[in-house]
Amino acid sequence: MIAEIVVSVLLVVGGLFGLVGSYGLVKLPDPMTRLHAPTKSATLGVGAVLIASLIWFPARHGALTWHELLITLFLFLTAPVTGYFIAKAHMHLGWSRDELPRPAPGKDWATFADPDKASLVDRRPGD
Repeated sequence: MIAEIVVSVLLVVGGLFGLVGSYGLVKLPDPMTRLHAPTKSATLGVGAVLIASLIWFPARHGALTWHELLITLFLFLTAPVTGYFIAKAHMHLGWSRDELPRPAPGKDWATFADPDKASLVDRRPGD
């Protein structure tokens, strides 16, 4: 009985997050703000549904399956990376360096940095 209530709550929460994510994807004004809807809200919605499934099968059938947990971990690891790559591609295709917010003094956007200079990874502490 408790497992059914928890699963029901997770499914409703997942549905609400999915609804908010899809609404944001359609209604937000530009690509950078639309990017947040699927990477945040929809990811949490799908994650809630998968966790509900992870709880349902052991509670109802007595068999523990790890498929849902692996799918959830994969989703939570890949969605932010995908969002990052889409944002970086949008920066290169749609904006010039002058249109971006100014980084800290002495710093530059890594995506627009001069390839001949050393990257932040190559610098030693104190440089």
